[in-house]
Amino acid sequence: MSFRNTVIPSTQFQGDVLRVATYNIHKGVRGMSFGKRLEIHNLGLGIEALNADLVFLQEVRLFNVSDAQRFDHTWFGWPQGGQAEFLAPDGYGSAYRTNATTRDGEHGNALLSRWPMSDVIGHHDVSDHAFEQRGLLHVQVRWNQLTIHTIVVHLGLMHTSRVRQVKRIAACIAANVPPTDLLIVAGDFNDWRERLDPSMRELGLVRAMPPNGHSRMATFPSRMPIFSMDRIYVRGLRCVASQVPHGSAWSRMSDHLPLLAEFEVA
Repeated sequence: MSFRNTVIPSTQFQGDVLRVATYNIHKGVRGMSFGKRLEIHNLGLGIEALNADLVFLQEVRLFNVSDAQRFDHTWFGWPQGGQAEFLAPDGYGSAYRTNATTRDGEHGNALLSRWPMSDVIGHHDVSDHAFEQRGLLHVQVRWNQLTIHTIVVHLGLMHTSRVRQVKRIAACIAANVPPTDLLIVAGDFNDWRERLDPSMRELGLVRAMPPNGHSRMATFPSRMPIFSMDRIYVRGLRCVASQVPHGSAWSRMSDHLPLLAEFEVA
């Protein structure tokens, strides 16, 4: 697979610019029934190509018995260990916690970091009803002698659930994040009607939007993106660039496209 010319120029040698991505990886597989295919190896190439300092991931598996059996004898095979650790490029740390359990396995949120990271500070259950298990993953990252609090989110499918979950995000921040620390809240917000920005602004969080740019970076569905489901909200940082990579390689790997943004300290 080729990812050439799909992302904005690398900033890995510019220490004052933080490169952040968020990506719902659809559990590393695509398709249904006999057409189901394993994409986790391609996702690994894609995440490496993003060259982000921080990667917020949703729908990440630690294990799944049926998929492991199905793909164990394919060309590359089902990865040994959890998907978060497998997807982390060389030199990156990973943190993972389960949100949802199913008959054959589970899935949750993960953070990959090029910079030193703490152990998981908190994993907060924000499930709004029995049919959707949702959670927040909270990890600290040390960047250029600054502490950044990162919260990986995956909100519910109903607007009323998302409103209540934003209130739980607010409670998590109030209880665990000092008001002067840098903060990034990113993930799949499922907010297809674009109604959560005001509530996030009340928390002091601004949606990533470059100067003279547009905040609506469509990421879903990946083959013909219409909705800006995937978001990056920040406090104490200023967005200087953002992009959604496109192309056949990206559209086949997940039902979402990744969102990539670059930040400087505000």
